Amino acid sequence: MAVVLDARDLNKRFGAVTAANGVSAAIEQDSVVGLIGTNGAGKTTFINMITGYIKPDTGSIHFRGRDITALAPREITRVGICRSFQIPQLYASLSVFENMMVSLGVVLRNAGLGGFFSRGRPNVPGYDAPAEEVAERILERFGLGDYRDKNAQVLPGGVRKLLDIALTMAAKPSILLLDEPTSGVSAEEKFGMMEMVMAAVKAEGATVLFVEHDMEVVSRFAERVLAFYDGRIIADAAPEIALTDPEVKRYVVGGELHRMDEQKGAANA
Repeated sequence: MAVVLDARDLNKRFGAVTAANGVSAAIEQDSVVGLIGTNGAGKTTFINMITGYIKPDTGSIHFRGRDITALAPREITRVGICRSFQIPQLYASLSVFENMMVSLGVVLRNAGLGGFFSRGRPNVPGYDAPAEEVAERILERFGLGDYRDKNAQVLPGGVRKLLDIALTMAAKPSILLLDEPTSGVSAEEKFGMMEMVMAAVKAEGATVLFVEHDMEVVSRFAERVLAFYDGRIIADAAPEIALTDPEVKRYVVGGELHRMDEQKGAANA
């Protein structure tokens, strides 16, 4: 498959801390890549560099052959790379439908179509339909139709996550980056949620990179795993290979099991 995103020798320091040390990764079109590593390993820094929120000290990032290293986050979104956040970025006082309409309004404005108040109800780019129809379509695809008129602030945690991810799909991204999509989601809901997200995203034809601490989620949904430790990628392989790599078991999987044990202990205290 063709390479859609190519990160080359990325380096980033924050004072005495090395957050990225020669990180390189070529991401293929239509792939699903899981990013794993303990807190501070460099995986979120990698995501932030790709989306323009952090600039690498050295190295380059290419999207479909275009150097996007110096672009601002908004410009990177416009070329087709979108992200969700660990903490959902929603308009709490607006309904689910209104949140989606706001996102689609931004898409219309960025396309130079004047937003919702243009004459003739302009179609949303890539959908060949007005914003209201597109909003309903995306909400149904993410199983959010029953929550259409509820305010975002009263939604359960898993539904808030789904809505945040659904909002990123308004722009029909070529690449979608998900930052801990199952964080805060109950164990009973996590697999069903991920299945819905992956089905919806794949239906739109997006390549997916997701940061995840849950190794069960990684092994089930990732086709490829990038394991980070100390600002470096220490493994780049299919899940069954990467998760059994001795360095990954020592520095990543073992650390995550310890973190989960600590969380359980705190919850039971």
